[in-house]
Amino acid sequence: MQKIYTQRGYELLTVASALQKSIRRGDFKLAGYMALELFPKYSNYAWKRLLTVSAEDCAGIITKEIKALHDSFEFINKGKKAADRKGRIFISKAVLILCEAVKSRDSDILQNYIYDKKTGLTDEQIEDALDECRQGDVEIPEYVYDVHTKQGKLNGKTKTDFFIEEEEALTPKQMSLFDIDFETGIER
Repeated sequence: MQKIYTQRGYELLTVASALQKSIRRGDFKLAGYMALELFPKYSNYAWKRLLTVSAEDCAGIITKEIKALHDSFEFINKGKKAADRKGRIFISKAVLILCEAVKSRDSDILQNYIYDKKTGLTDEQIEDALDECRQGDVEIPEYVYDVHTKQGKLNGKTKTDFFIEEEEALTPKQMSLFDIDFETGIER
């Protein structure tokens, strides 16, 4: 698979990982930097990631707000080529809203633990091509390299590590419907 790089030389899928994980942790500076690293060339991809984060990592109906910002972005850019797009303020606003939102991974837990009855995605489903980030302007935090990245796999990260670490990292966090120990049934 061909590697795709962003405007400052980061590997695209590493930027996506950093974007989502920094939002989970409420780190608006890193999340904002990574979201704008995708602008304007990969702005459609940035919006896909932000909408996914709103459903996967945030409590409540926050997706409606992110969708409204996306629609506003599309409205002001109607008929423009990707390179000519304006309105990164809408992406910035979406990042801030997501960073400040109460976090809950209930929807992801529902689909993986409850419905699939396994601890996550199969290796075939995990994007295999994630590589360690090339040298850039911002140091990529170690937490970016989880089981979903090549570097994380090389470091021995597991799906179990992912669920535990990402649940603990949610900031701010709402009490989860699934805040129980799945093996003992005892509330954490």
